[in-house]
Amino acid sequence: MSARERIRVVAETLREPRSINWISEQADAAWSTTNEELQALVEQGQLRRVEAGETTRYLPDYTRLLFEEIRTLIEENTREELRNELAAITEEIEEWQATYDVETWEDLEQSLADGDLASDELRERRDVIAFWRENEEDRRLIKHALELYSDVEAAREQMTDMADRATS
Repeated sequence: MSARERIRVVAETLREPRSINWISEQADAAWSTTNEELQALVEQGQLRRVEAGETTRYLPDYTRLLFEEIRTLIEENTREELRNELAAITEEIEEWQATYDVETWEDLEQSLADGDLASDELRERRDVIAFWRENEEDRRLIKHALELYSDVEAAREQMTDMADRATS
């Protein structure tokens, strides 16, 4: 990966506002290259600049990332594939609910404080909690994609029709 690619990867995965110095260090890139790349990402609308006192910090545009994820789901999957994935996620969550006799991952997390659990059981439950949280995020995105699927298809058809008319 080039320095600019590394900078983009670091910038796109930020969970909190970070300085140029921090991003530069994480990406193992020169400060000047990091600064140039971050300014380009801000201009492209992929990052936001936040002033924190004397320091400028950067963070991803989470709204844009959300819509890009939804768009990717719609472009790369049929409605049926999305429905099937939603069903598989729901089934897996229901299995965890039955296995651990809980309703939510938070309930499972509370069970970690149970003094009767062996270390391997604790590790297993921590892993399940992580997968469960990831599944809930995926389920949320898939539901949004299904809700918007018809609108995106209609917009795509309209764009294709306009392009066809322009070339005719």
